[in-house]
Amino acid sequence: MKEWFKFSTDGLFAIALTAIGIYIALVILTRISGKRSFSKMSSFDFAMTVAIGSIMATVVISKSVSLQHGITGLVMIYMLQMLVAAARKWQPIQKMMDNKPTLLMKDGKIIEGSLKKCKVTESDIKAKLREANVIQLSEVKAVVFESTGDISVLHGSDDKSIDEWIMDF
Repeated sequence: MKEWFKFSTDGLFAIALTAIGIYIALVILTRISGKRSFSKMSSFDFAMTVAIGSIMATVVISKSVSLQHGITGLVMIYMLQMLVAAARKWQPIQKMMDNKPTLLMKDGKIIEGSLKKCKVTESDIKAKLREANVIQLSEVKAVVFESTGDISVLHGSDDKSIDEWIMDF
C-alpha cells in the first residue's frame, strides 16, 4: 500500500515521455487515417475509439507495456479501422458491421415493439423530443434510434413529408 504514495522522479519522467510519445503517435495516425477515426458513425467506430483510449492509458501508466508496443497496438487498431472502412463499401460487410436504425415513433405515435426491442423508455423519447424543441406531438414525423445509439427526431409542419431516401433503412 505504501507503493501507491511513493514518489519517483524517474517514474514521473518516464510517464511524461511516454505520454508525449504516444500522443504524437496518435496525432500522426489520426492525420493519416482521417476524421473518421473518432467518429460515431457505427458501433465499430465507437469500439475503435474506446480501444485507442485503453491503449493510450495502458501505455502511459503501465510499466509492463513499452512505448514501442503501444505504438504498434495503435498502428494495428488504425490499420484495422481503415481496412474495415474500405470493406464497408460492400453491402455484406456493411450489413455485418453496422446496426440498422430503428423507427421508434411515426407521425406522433410511439411504436411500442420498437421501444422494447431497443430498450428505450417513453421517458427517453420525451427527453429527446424536448431537446429537439418539439411542443406538439403532431409536429413529430419520426423518431429514429440510430445505429450509433443516438436518437434523432424529425419534425416539421403538417404539410411536409419526410423524403423516402432519409427513411430508407
